[in-house]
Amino acid sequence: MRIEMLFTNYYESASVILFSIGFAMLLLQRNLIKKVMGLNIMDTSVYLFLAAKGYIAGRGVPIAVPGEPALADRFVNPLPGGLVLTGIVVSVSVSAILLALIQKFYNYYGTVNLDDMLFKD
Repeated sequence: MRIEMLFTNYYESASVILFSIGFAMLLLQRNLIKKVMGLNIMDTSVYLFLAAKGYIAGRGVPIAVPGEPALADRFVNPLPGGLVLTGIVVSVSVSAILLALIQKFYNYYGTVNLDDMLFKD
């Protein structure tokens, strides 16, 4: 019964797998650029999860058409889509700032390896 749920909820399963990969990269990698990549993979998995939970099969976009009743049970909730778009904008901004900081670290330390930065003489 449990293994069938994995194949039924494949968007959620893919989201958990991607989040685990990103979290492992964030913890295990010493290269700061790879850490940023892991953070981006984690962000993407959260957006996939929100999009999967926000979609309801058989419902349409929340646009009212003149002459038709605007019943709530005919439309998909627009809030998860708005959260995903907002999250994407924030994560792109955070990634840009982190990469700019990594560039400054490289100019100062001559490396992007975290261990070499921490234990530099």
